[in-house]
Amino acid sequence: MGHDSWLDIFISVYGDLEMNNLALLEKVYHKDIHFSDPMHEVHGLNDLIDYFGTLYTNLDYCRFQIDNVINDNNDAAVYWTMFFSHPKLNRGEEILVEGHSFLTQQDNKVIRHRDYLDLGAMLYEHIPFLGSAIKTIKKRASR
Repeated sequence: MGHDSWLDIFISVYGDLEMNNLALLEKVYHKDIHFSDPMHEVHGLNDLIDYFGTLYTNLDYCRFQIDNVINDNNDAAVYWTMFFSHPKLNRGEEILVEGHSFLTQQDNKVIRHRDYLDLGAMLYEHIPFLGSAIKTIKKRASR
């Protein structure tokens, strides 16, 4: 792929990640990982694996497609599309969300991971009643 080995491993693991193989995260993340997304902030590998376990437990499935990668030695930006299904969102139909992750490596493992994504597109817009209200607000704001 032309990336550093730590980034190749990150991309490979996220291509295969599922509920039953979260131990793969140990290949990617430093024991002192600092992970954050719009919902949560986690410090340490064990807490990260627990957090992912909680997220994946309620999903029917979740997969990532890597769309673009910008690599700058110890830092990288990974642009992705997440495809997932949750029984209580969007009538259980597939939802796709585009986002990106800013990564920093130390000792060939990711020590800093920050996700940027539209939480409304991922969650709020697919909740009955709340979703239609958010869509109406967005429509009015774009006029």
